[in-house]
Amino acid sequence: MPHSVSLINTIAAGLGLALVFGFLAAKLRLPALVGYLLAGVIIGPFTPGFVADAEIAAQLAEIGVMLLMFGVGLHFSLDDLLAVRKIALPGAIAQIGVATLLGGGLALWWGWSPGAALVFGLALSVASTVVLLRALESLGILDSFTGRIAVGWLVVEDLAMVLVLVLLPPLAGTLGGKSEHAGPADPLWQTLGLTLLQVGGFVALMLVVGRRVFPWILWQVTRTGSRELFTLCVVAAAVSIAFASAALFGVSFALGAFFAGMVMRESQFAHRAAQESLPLRDAFAVLFFVSVGMLFDPSVLIDRPLQVLAVVLVIVLGKSLAACALVLVFRYPLGTALTVSASLAQIGEFSFILAGLGVSLGLLPVEGQSLVLAGALISIATNPLWFSLIGPMQKWLHARSSFARGLESRDDPLAELPMTTEAKYLSRQVVLVGYGRVGRRIAAELDAHDIPYVVAEQNRELVEKLREAGTPAVWGDAADPAVLIQAHIARARVLVVATPDAMNVRQMMETARTLNPTIQTVIRSHNEQEARLLTQETSATVFLGEHELAQAMARDVVQRAVSMAVPA
Repeated sequence: MPHSVSLINTIAAGLGLALVFGFLAAKLRLPALVGYLLAGVIIGPFTPGFVADAEIAAQLAEIGVMLLMFGVGLHFSLDDLLAVRKIALPGAIAQIGVATLLGGGLALWWGWSPGAALVFGLALSVASTVVLLRALESLGILDSFTGRIAVGWLVVEDLAMVLVLVLLPPLAGTLGGKSEHAGPADPLWQTLGLTLLQVGGFVALMLVVGRRVFPWILWQVTRTGSRELFTLCVVAAAVSIAFASAALFGVSFALGAFFAGMVMRESQFAHRAAQESLPLRDAFAVLFFVSVGMLFDPSVLIDRPLQVLAVVLVIVLGKSLAACALVLVFRYPLGTALTVSASLAQIGEFSFILAGLGVSLGLLPVEGQSLVLAGALISIATNPLWFSLIGPMQKWLHARSSFARGLESRDDPLAELPMTTEAKYLSRQVVLVGYGRVGRRIAAELDAHDIPYVVAEQNRELVEKLREAGTPAVWGDAADPAVLIQAHIARARVLVVATPDAMNVRQMMETARTLNPTIQTVIRSHNEQEARLLTQETSATVFLGEHELAQAMARDVVQRAVSMAVPA
């Protein structure tokens, strides 16, 4: 052909092979992303046959990361981020430190320089947000409190890596690498201060200005009535803001897109924006996994099998155990600790960037980059397995280990109701599971009618605030029978499950009915099929979001039509 078609070749080969191998993986009951990764290996430069343009594939993958993080921001408010700050901030920093020590110690044992060990350890310490989001969405727990902890944890990791990527070049000479500064370098404190100022300025600009400007722009585009313009506005906002954040403030594309989604969430059209961008997000997310596979050189598995195994163990076992211990130290349930551990048992996009920068600065040997890529590919491919083992592992630990049962014991002050609340509230009260957007509205209505209720909530900080306000609340996962017992479910009139996470609803229902056979149950659901099954299996009253919205709108329309009717 008279002109280059590298972009078309890359997209066609990447998506085509991803479809074939993703389908085969699904037929073999493996995660589809395993097929996407294998498709990337096949069209990569390290296998015979057709070789796609790796640079173009990487840029397409960046667009996928932007759109995916933008979509997360549309569902993740600033309040959600602040709600988990007490565990996400110290937990992520401590976990990065532990993983860096493990990876760095491994590199020093192999005889690498201290600079190489530092870069290698940092590359193994940060998980892929893209992989995490796909896992949480597939399990339906992205909007749960545990899901918000995992997402908040990785947002903190991303912020930390932004600082590392900025500070590493001026420190390269000190660490034994090549300094990119021809003249005298700026002092370290000045570089760090400028970076913090840039990141802080970006966050402030997005939260102060962006929360007003972007929803207004979206409203103006909506008024045109053009669906194409609306979709274009959403995609342009995600990509343009991500690019501007990187160009002007030194923030990563992913982090910029995430904050763009957070401020766009203030618009009443946030849900529609998420739906319109979904097909593009999915397509480009597939290209992300294909691009990861293209970077992988299978020969490293033959040349350095023991080193690859050691790297995988640090990622999957070392990081996970450190995260699990940290979550338990903060007195969160074992289930939450296992979920966060599985979330961090992989590495991704920041690891590639950091390893590439380390090689270019002369700090990390080329074999180190190959080991990072091998660890990423294997950990991403096996990550769904660790999520599937959470439930069985939790049951096994409970059955075999008194220590594990002790981790779930209700010896925490927030896990029991104060004695002063019993006389007033614990007589035919309502047990309200979840105090999010829906739960708060239900509680307000109960207060308005002077109906006593007890809140069961997994957010410790929220439980503290409720108690300070005089509202009885217990901390913990209501799927744990001990939590419902502490909420005195045996004396309750109604159990209301207001959380979006319906995974453990059946267990809640079983516990409630066992302790209180006459209790009435009300459940929230997002899925019509799920709502139908819950109604059949639990005999509960299930409210489906779309159904209730349609009924409310229909009632309003009928009332307006009747009131405007002219009598004959």
